Amino acid sequence: MARFQYSMQSILNIKLKMETLAKQEFSAAKYALDVEEEKLAALYQRKRDYEEEAHSLRKGALKVREIEDNKNALLIMDQYIHMQRLEVNKAEKQLEQARLRLEDVIKDRKMHETLREKAFESFMQEENKEEGKVVDELTSYTYGQKKQVKE
Repeated sequence: MARFQYSMQSILNIKLKMETLAKQEFSAAKYALDVEEEKLAALYQRKRDYEEEAHSLRKGALKVREIEDNKNALLIMDQYIHMQRLEVNKAEKQLEQARLRLEDVIKDRKMHETLREKAFESFMQEENKEEGKVVDELTSYTYGQKKQVKE
């Protein structure tokens, strides 16, 4: 029996490597998004801490300077949060682009695997035909031999 050899196996191997790279890019983009979201969560926590501090500053004796500093800190935190939201949005867009690239690479690889499977099926059909011919020839030869022996 002949051995199956896919003529475009090198292309399929390249597609598999490209898929691995796309998965790594997607993973890196996901990690970057997670880091940016953690930074945003930390900023929100700092803002809540400043708000709690503002609340406690207004309860006791009024310290105008500390209240003013706290108010400025809250305004600055709002700016930081706004900038960090922009970073999170940017990271989300990069993740989406990486996801789309990954989808394209996976589709391409699957297409090549389908072509390989069809080529293998065609190869198997040819092998079965050849095997059938050999069996027919052996049967004819055996029948012919038996017929000659009887005569």
